[in-house]
Amino acid sequence: MAKHPAVGEAAPDFELEGTHGAFKLSDHRGEKVMLLFYPGDETSVCTKQFCAYRDNAQAFGSLGVTAVGISGRDVDSKRQFAANNDLTVPLLADEDFSVAKAYGAYSRLAKVAKRAVIVIDEHGDVAHRHDHALGLDFQTVADLKKTLDGLAAVA
Repeated sequence: MAKHPAVGEAAPDFELEGTHGAFKLSDHRGEKVMLLFYPGDETSVCTKQFCAYRDNAQAFGSLGVTAVGISGRDVDSKRQFAANNDLTVPLLADEDFSVAKAYGAYSRLAKVAKRAVIVIDEHGDVAHRHDHALGLDFQTVADLKKTLDGLAAVA
């Protein structure tokens, strides 16, 4: 069963508060946006994921996308997670999981956001999505670069 929105479909607009203030997707038209859904702040794999992006900040910054992490819990939890780990990717609080649900990145069983990477193109359409089967791993900066390079080659 395909996840929705699927590649080629319009990305649902949203606005969430986060570690860098409010983020509204439609304010970023004309840019590639990468949504990094993750299960939870201060969890083992999520901490490794966002610390890997921090540790490879130059390579991550050269991806040419506006990237944000999205999961449940409130903004204070996001700020604490970012401060504890010196994280560089803005984190957004999807407290009611409405955005995760709209993007097919919500686990009803675990009641958390599923680990997923969704790239939205400059026109506001989903250009790529990678849904992790179990969420026990994550896409590295090299994986993300390969994905984005592949999208550029198709365009």
